[in-house]
Parts: sequence; C-alpha cells; structure tokens
Amino acid sequence: MNSQTQKSSIQGPAGTLEIALDAPAGVSWGVAVIAHPHPLFGGTLDNKVVQTLARAFIQCGWTAVRFNFRGVGGSAGSHDEGRG
Repeated sequence: MNSQTQKSSIQGPAGTLEIALDAPAGVSWGVAVIAHPHPLFGGTLDNKVVQTLARAFIQCGWTAVRFNFRGVGGSAGSHDEGRG
C-alpha cells in the first residue's frame, strides 16, 4: 500500500466491505477493480500480487480499486463458498 491509498468501506449485502482506492497523479483513464486470491489461502487486498497490479495500473494512469471479500480483513460476513 502506498501513502496515498484511501481506505474506507462500502455497504454490501452481507455487511460492510473494506476497500482501498489508489488514484493516479493526473486524470484517470478509468477504474481497474482488482480482486484478491482465494481468502481461505490468505488472499487479502494487501496481497503482494494485488498491490503490484494496483501499482502498475496507477502508473499507467488508471484508478485502482481493491476490496476484501466477505470475512476478510475489515469486511463483515463470512466466506460462503462463492454462493453469495
């Protein structure tokens, strides 16, 4: 995570979801939504691969949005095998 990352939360169907937003220095070309690896194997929005992808999008002029799935990090709820 870089020092400019804005962390917050949004309301989801099973409670709040933790999100992180990184914006480029200038005008954004668009928004890249980056999901983390499987949560039962340690995947979070702070995963090294997820952060690297976010950094690459930012350097290319895109806004990067990362989030934690249900029950991961600051997100409410619990893992539901993908049914929710």
